[in-house]
Amino acid sequence: MKTTSERFDVAIIGAGTAGLAALREVQRATKNWVLINDGPFGTTCARVGCMPSKALIAVAKTFHQRNFLAAAGIAGTESLKADLSAVLCHVRKLRDTYVSGVLKITDELGERVIAGRARFVQPDTLEVGDQQLRARHIIIATGSRPIVPKPWRTLGERVLTSDTLFEQETLPGRIAVVGLGALGVEMAQALARLGIVVTGFDAAEHVAGLSDPAVSACAIDILSGEFPLHLGQSVELAPEEEGAICVSAGSTHVVVDAVIASLGRRLNLDGLGLEEIGVALDEHGLPPFDPGTLRIAGVDISIAGDVNGIRPLLHEAADEGYIAGHNALRATPECFSRRVPLGIVFCDPNIATVGCRFEDLDQDQVVVGEVDLKGQGRLRMEGADWGLIRLYADARRGNLLGVELCCPHGEHLAHLLALAIQQGLTVRELLRMPFYHPVVEESLRSALRDASGKLSDDPTPDLARCGRLGAEALE
Repeated sequence: MKTTSERFDVAIIGAGTAGLAALREVQRATKNWVLINDGPFGTTCARVGCMPSKALIAVAKTFHQRNFLAAAGIAGTESLKADLSAVLCHVRKLRDTYVSGVLKITDELGERVIAGRARFVQPDTLEVGDQQLRARHIIIATGSRPIVPKPWRTLGERVLTSDTLFEQETLPGRIAVVGLGALGVEMAQALARLGIVVTGFDAAEHVAGLSDPAVSACAIDILSGEFPLHLGQSVELAPEEEGAICVSAGSTHVVVDAVIASLGRRLNLDGLGLEEIGVALDEHGLPPFDPGTLRIAGVDISIAGDVNGIRPLLHEAADEGYIAGHNALRATPECFSRRVPLGIVFCDPNIATVGCRFEDLDQDQVVVGEVDLKGQGRLRMEGADWGLIRLYADARRGNLLGVELCCPHGEHLAHLLALAIQQGLTVRELLRMPFYHPVVEESLRSALRDASGKLSDDPTPDLARCGRLGAEALE
């Protein structure tokens, strides 16, 4: 028989980044709350996402540096070997320290945390096991999970996802990475650098979320120097003898020992019962909600984090948790202005998109500033002078609108550019800032100068008009 507990002010479904951020704000307004979580605690980012993947990338990049060291006169690098089992053990140890910090938060919450699967039975009532929990406001922060096509599931443990990759004691010698978005590109390059024979596949023509054809072509050219890429064809898997898998894309057939499926993530909305309480769902299973307040139309329910499909990134999930928690008990929820979109792929060189994407801009209304990083002074010292930066500015006003780049140290340039776009700075205002020498930021200045030259001319003497000296050592 179901038992009904006390009525809560707020119930939060999901103890990931969005759920914990929401809880932090809810606790400012009430002590009468409950947090419900189905599955592992510790957040997707810390357990299977951002943190273990970056730990693996850091090892792979360091090992890859042996090639530069040898060219720069450091002897003995040819004897370095990658022990994949030891590398994965190192990654898990680091991962576990990150997870333990998150678990400490939920452990300290005590009996107000309930482990179980929640389902709506009324707009204000959840069923969890043999309990029914009522709340004035409910926040859905259930996250997402990796997509694995149903036919591929018959291949069992030979098909890996981000949820299972880092749990492997070791990895086989031949791996296909299907899906070359952010995580797919990161893992394909890292594993290739650690000695695995990697082949990348994607049905799209671009990689890593890029929409600018020039930047995508640059990224593909660089990445294909480390592992083969097959783009623009749908992929099929078939079992081979001795446990191998044949990966087919058009006329290409590659036999591998395992596949990493990096095909995006499915929103964890199934089984919540939203449709049974009168909430209409679209073709993706999403309810109608206000992106400014995160309130679902017609009910006292919010939806925050990866589960709403807006921007599945940790900093966005934290922001959305804040918004949902802040608005939870307000009769009139406040509408929040969101941060400038910022996405970073931690391959080498970094790939980043900031602000407006190339494909979303009216090309007749923008100017493009571009710089090819070949020969850039600071990067040449590091043996890494390759890549492309393309920035987009309003042709009339000159304010920076967006950037797509494939560039060493691009993660840092992307943050600088996000600040500039969020502050509404123009190309010439950015050119008035100091650029030290020799630094990677000088390459950004070159792109800004290119854009400035395409804007209407202003003959007024101004330091923004200070041009190139024409010598590589001085730029």
